[in-house]
Amino acid sequence: MAYLLNWLLKNAEKSNRLMGNNMDVSSIPEAKKGMINPKVFLIGLPLFILQLVVVYFVTANILLSKMQATGVNPAGVAADSLKGKASSTEKEATEVGVNVLNLDDIIVNPTGTNGQRLLLASVGVDLPNKEELDGLQKKKEILTDIVISALSSKNINQLNSIAYRDTIKAEITNSISKKIPKTKINSIYFSKFIIQ
Repeated sequence: MAYLLNWLLKNAEKSNRLMGNNMDVSSIPEAKKGMINPKVFLIGLPLFILQLVVVYFVTANILLSKMQATGVNPAGVAADSLKGKASSTEKEATEVGVNVLNLDDIIVNPTGTNGQRLLLASVGVDLPNKEELDGLQKKKEILTDIVISALSSKNINQLNSIAYRDTIKAEITNSISKKIPKTKINSIYFSKFIIQ
């Protein structure tokens, strides 16, 4: 920076001589070498600290709450991978995709569309065992109402967001757990999700 300022001063002297100006360029102070601009500390440091605080709150409040809502335990991921093989009864209890209750062709009007837009969705509720499947089969109308309530309460932007679908699945899982206690759900699947 100091080199650039000195070069500009020398060129200004030459151009003044050529043009016949008698301006004294030597009265302009030279750049101080090795000095750090105090504005860097007054503005830059607080901005850096503010960035750190914002990143902390985004991580703590948004990302971790989404991970907890979907049932992902960030601390337990490594622990689960280190565990030995599960017994055959545990595998049967958590086998995925075997006991799925399908709620086909649910049509809702999303919030804020005044009936102009429609969502057609088919939802699968994955359950850990046959007994859970038989129990929820008798309460299929309650499940359908839970899914309709969850989907119709969302606006088009939320429904179009692929990342937000995990939040919708977590909301449906939580609503089922509240309305039908003692129900264990492995996962929620959208086999059809069409917005028109």
